[in-house]
Amino acid sequence: MYNLGMEDSIFTRIVKGEIPCYKIYEDDKTLAFLDIHPKQPGHTLVIPKKQIEFLWDLDDEDYKAVMATCKKVAQRINDVLDKVYVGEQVLGLDVPHAHVHVFPFSTLDEFHVERNMLAKPDHAALAEMAKKLAF
Repeated sequence: MYNLGMEDSIFTRIVKGEIPCYKIYEDDKTLAFLDIHPKQPGHTLVIPKKQIEFLWDLDDEDYKAVMATCKKVAQRINDVLDKVYVGEQVLGLDVPHAHVHVFPFSTLDEFHVERNMLAKPDHAALAEMAKKLAF
């Protein structure tokens, strides 16, 4: 399941249970959990459990699984949160493990807001959001 010879990414360590997360959804191929530095409340990361650096390098089965989970998470965000839209972004810059950002927004300013990666995570708010969004 993991790339041998490659150092485990922070996401692989989350999959292995070595680092906690605010889990929203999990199946045999994917994991969805809240981003601790969200663009908007409910900002979720969807990852394959297999550590591959780039989304486009996943085999078709794993790629389809990630996209299916993105759809489930987006529908859940839309159903639970009072936002008009759900955005999806693939950046691939910060963690060498394929991941998709799925997040609610109502305006273009909310969509384009920059995340503050230096801010201390609000664990109480994250835990409350995880309760709302968990499947």
